[in-house]
Amino acid sequence: MFNCPNCQSKDIGKIGINQYYCWNCYIELTVNNGLINTHQVEEDGSLSSLDDLFEEEERRYTL
Repeated sequence: MFNCPNCQSKDIGKIGINQYYCWNCYIELTVNNGLINTHQVEEDGSLSSLDDLFEEEERRYTL
């Protein structure tokens, strides 16, 4: 597993194929081609990207 790039928590739950949720800071994470994409879940259920808040190196995921 990996740490949340936002809060560094390991409290990550799997919600789908390559989709995860951080139970500490409540953001959704998807892993695609070794890169973690971060999203904030809005009140209407839509997702807003948070990727611009992190350097690509912070979002890199390797097994």
